[in-house]
Amino acid sequence: MSNDQKSSNHGNKPTLPYWHIWTDDDGVSHQNQCALKDFELSGVGDAAVQWNDQQARGEATVVFTVLPVGWVGEWHENPAPQSTCRGARTRTALPTTRATRVTAPALWETSLVYCCACNVTCRRYAKPATSSEECIMDTGMANIEIIDKSFKSCVLPNAPLEKLAEGFRWLEGPVWFADQQCLLFSDIPNNRVMRWSEAGGVSTFREPSNFENGHTRDREGRLISCSHRARCITRTELDGTLTVLVDHHKGKRLNSPNDVVVRSDGTVWFSDPPYGIQTDYEGGKQESELPAIVYRLDPTNGALEVVADDFTGPNGLCFSPDEKRLYITETGVQFAADPEQHIRVFDVAGDGPRLANGRVFHKVHPGAADGLRCDEDGNVWASAADGVHCLDPAGTLLGKIKVPSTVSNLCFGGRNRSRLFICASHTLYAIYVNRRGAERP
Repeated sequence: MSNDQKSSNHGNKPTLPYWHIWTDDDGVSHQNQCALKDFELSGVGDAAVQWNDQQARGEATVVFTVLPVGWVGEWHENPAPQSTCRGARTRTALPTTRATRVTAPALWETSLVYCCACNVTCRRYAKPATSSEECIMDTGMANIEIIDKSFKSCVLPNAPLEKLAEGFRWLEGPVWFADQQCLLFSDIPNNRVMRWSEAGGVSTFREPSNFENGHTRDREGRLISCSHRARCITRTELDGTLTVLVDHHKGKRLNSPNDVVVRSDGTVWFSDPPYGIQTDYEGGKQESELPAIVYRLDPTNGALEVVADDFTGPNGLCFSPDEKRLYITETGVQFAADPEQHIRVFDVAGDGPRLANGRVFHKVHPGAADGLRCDEDGNVWASAADGVHCLDPAGTLLGKIKVPSTVSNLCFGGRNRSRLFICASHTLYAIYVNRRGAERP
């Protein structure tokens, strides 16, 4: 039988028992018997045995934990036949077949399951998993969807999606401060900017914040922010004071600046849709005086220029690594029945400020792209309703990082800018990836 043959070839799919082995916070090892009731089974490598040869087909007992590639700790695929596998943290000798991978449908379709009874180190769980679904959704590759095989090199099999903090209302605008080893992000409806660090957890950076949305850093490391309520772009000086960089265009007030990026020449590029002044939830209702526009600001002389005025709702911004392209998300007219929503890309003409050759780069589904970032290879990591989508420079979808709630924005940070921080509705997540973010500082 080939490795690609599935258990469905043998008639009705049996129930497949397995042991979930875990260690609590006190270091006490536990094991719970669970079962997969709907699955497809294939062998690993040359050791392709579908069922335990000592048992009748349909009554197999295979000992493994539902642990995708994101398992933290030592593990083995056990490619040679084994009759007994002794768990390092248990007293019980556990029978097992050859190492087996299980690929299950629906939520599990991208998950890999390994024999782990011989693990030396167990991942710490706060509680035992009560079902196979819970085990899978708690660890690594369960959150990864490979669409193009090249995406396999972009993600890490032993890096799970981590929940860093929750209890917010709507998160936006993450920005990484490498010199302080912390992340700043906006909790817009709560009118505050939050701070997260590995050592200190979550704290409040600024409250009230004038309903700030997007953030970035300039070439001197200062925080640049988009204020909904104040309808301006601000700079937080190194002494903590605020400087308003721009709040008007041709004598009229800006709408509600949404996202901002700083080019290597120091110019500040930002989107200005009316979203923040159309509701009381994210800033307060006010009258719009200008159309939705993307601007370029030279902070050295205050010159403000329009670079794109053919959007209905310009949103997230991101330069390619060489700054020859600018990606802009179009999220359309708020509350429209069928808003125009896609990612556009423009060529940056010369040293700017002109943009040329605007075209649709990609249309995210499900949902729409909001914030986005590039890695050093030019791939675009975009927010979506089901997580983060990774697109190559041609706009081809390579794969997804699945997240339990709608993603609004993201940024690279952490060691070597290889940790992806994800703002997902009311929760902050992070995951290590095998790519480095292009944005600096």
